[in-house]
Amino acid sequence: MASEHTSGELLSGEQYLSFMLDEEEYGVDILRVQEVRGWTPVTRLPASPSYIKGVLNLRGAIVPVVDLRERFGFPTLPYGPTTVVVVVRAMQEDQERVIGLVVDAVAETYHISADQIRPVPRLDTAIRPDFIAGLATVNERMIVMLDLDHLLSADELALDDVTTEDE
Repeated sequence: MASEHTSGELLSGEQYLSFMLDEEEYGVDILRVQEVRGWTPVTRLPASPSYIKGVLNLRGAIVPVVDLRERFGFPTLPYGPTTVVVVVRAMQEDQERVIGLVVDAVAETYHISADQIRPVPRLDTAIRPDFIAGLATVNERMIVMLDLDHLLSADELALDDVTTEDE
């Protein structure tokens, strides 16, 4: 069951899974994480954006897989032994969708309270500001907290008809 939130707010959970991407640490609400899987090849979809690596069959559900390096405009790297797919749930137009995120490696699980999360300053960066829910500092490390609902919008994924499959 996903908690509801409005744009710019984090979910009520205070535990976050962090992962590495281009030598930076990013975090998502652990209540949105369904599972973490090692990288395995996926089925490519024709005419999809380059950051959509394809789809995988996850216990009967067809799940789009997004390479966050490419999504954020970072240089691509070959997938290695630490490359994983973090399977998350995102709310899009009042519908929950399951999506896989390819990341460089899983980092940590943190307890982060709402008062530890600061708004993002307006900067000219490769990552759109609506993808970021806030910044948290934990043990002298800055963690970029992602807003999954904006990061993975149905329009940008262009996968309205292939995100779920009936038995």
